[in-house]
Amino acid sequence: MANSDTNGPRTALVTGSAGFIGSTVCLSLLKAGWKVVGIDSMNSYYDPDLKRDRQAHLTKYNSFIPIIAKVEDPGQMIQLFADHSPEIVIHLAGQAGVRHSIDAPRDYVEANLMGTFELIEAARAHPPAHMLLASTSSIYGANEQMPYRETDKVDTQMSFYAATKKASEAMAHSYAHLYRLPITMFRFFTVYGPWGRPDMAYFKFTRAILDGEPIDIYNHGKMQRDFTYIDDLVTAIIKLADAPPGEQPVGAHDSLSPVAPFRVVNIGASQPTALMDFIAAIEHAIGRTAKKRMMGMQPGDVPATWAETQLLKDLTGVTLTTSVTDGVRQFVDWYRDYYQV
Repeated sequence: MANSDTNGPRTALVTGSAGFIGSTVCLSLLKAGWKVVGIDSMNSYYDPDLKRDRQAHLTKYNSFIPIIAKVEDPGQMIQLFADHSPEIVIHLAGQAGVRHSIDAPRDYVEANLMGTFELIEAARAHPPAHMLLASTSSIYGANEQMPYRETDKVDTQMSFYAATKKASEAMAHSYAHLYRLPITMFRFFTVYGPWGRPDMAYFKFTRAILDGEPIDIYNHGKMQRDFTYIDDLVTAIIKLADAPPGEQPVGAHDSLSPVAPFRVVNIGASQPTALMDFIAAIEHAIGRTAKKRMMGMQPGDVPATWAETQLLKDLTGVTLTTSVTDGVRQFVDWYRDYYQV
């Protein structure tokens, strides 16, 4: 296994380091004394200035090494692994968004499938102690039994985005088995908070309410999401970094593979919130009532998500505690400050 010099800081490689989740993970690791190698393409899927501003907080640390490149570029990842020998790898780069995957599916093949391939192929040549790869709650697709458990069958993805994440999980499992690479896939549940993504609904709602514009509410508001606050998510990811898959299951519902050092872990609040209640929290934080435009269900979307998180607790002791009220208020405060509104 590749490890950092015992006399120096531990080294982490974080992909998607200028993204919403990636930049927050990097900042937390840097504050804890890690050396962090961050790679991001700075693409224009949404405002690159926001990505640059996130990264500016990271470059204040001498222990942060920024790389502007695409993970899927042939040879890029194997060079980074060879140069830096990361102890842990946190793979957050990829093309996000259920709706965009309908319009631009090739972006998802290149970023999510080829990007994951380049990463795990580099790890085969230079094995880290633990790799943590981002998946998504969207992978549960048409499953109706809730809460979603990591051991549920997941063969009914509703969007091409989710399908590429399911394929990434399968590819990672094969490499974990063939090359004994310890890999944890974590499935996110509707992450929100300061420095978030402008394509997310809560970001759009906030912008529209402040501008006096109507908001589009899909499925006529009959939606539930397991909203997960960014700081809670990052705490869980970093705790998981020191809990690589071993030989024995942890607890009765562990998703540990019987043939590989590989497991899947949900990271969510495990408290589904009605969409209309989430909107009400934004309205309260802003001090204005939204103009609402009720719409039908969007293609590829699902009406509800809900994470079973016992495995996360068994592995890390972490319970996600930030309430929607507090999390939304912190996001709105950040939004007003950042955009000066």
